[in-house]
Amino acid sequence: MSKKVYPMTLTAMLVALGVIGGSLFSFSIGVAKVAPVQHLINLVSGVLLGPWWAVAQAFLTSLIRNLMGTGTVLAFPGSMIGAFLSGWLFRLTGKLVAGLLGEMVGSGILGALVAYPVAAWLMGTTGAVWLFLPSFFMSAMVGALVGYVLLKSMWSTVIAPQLTKLRGK
Repeated sequence: MSKKVYPMTLTAMLVALGVIGGSLFSFSIGVAKVAPVQHLINLVSGVLLGPWWAVAQAFLTSLIRNLMGTGTVLAFPGSMIGAFLSGWLFRLTGKLVAGLLGEMVGSGILGALVAYPVAAWLMGTTGAVWLFLPSFFMSAMVGALVGYVLLKSMWSTVIAPQLTKLRGK
């Protein structure tokens, strides 16, 4: 498979999994809809595809879920920041745990801080920013940890050889 077709195909598959998984496995905490599947997908796409493809995946998943009525506008800043940071930190260090931390900090903390003014502006929510932090962080932590375990279990037999092959080493 060509180096251009592979990332597009994998991104499309991860978007589909994110839309379906986010619709089936989500719950509300306060004003935020918690979707740990999105964070799992963010980590997987950040590690396997890099930061920019991960951002594209997060944006498309959020867009489709919003169009379907199964997501909120808060998904955009939360998922996109986490996806980028996960992919960027993994590329920078080559360590899976760096991608995990990138997703947790990016979506769980930075995404919550950015979501607050978005919620106030577009949704009319006037609660404190501290209402967003626990729900965003819990969602990011659960999803990223599950993603980490999944990636770690397949790393030496499936993922590392594929990444080596794609990078031409």
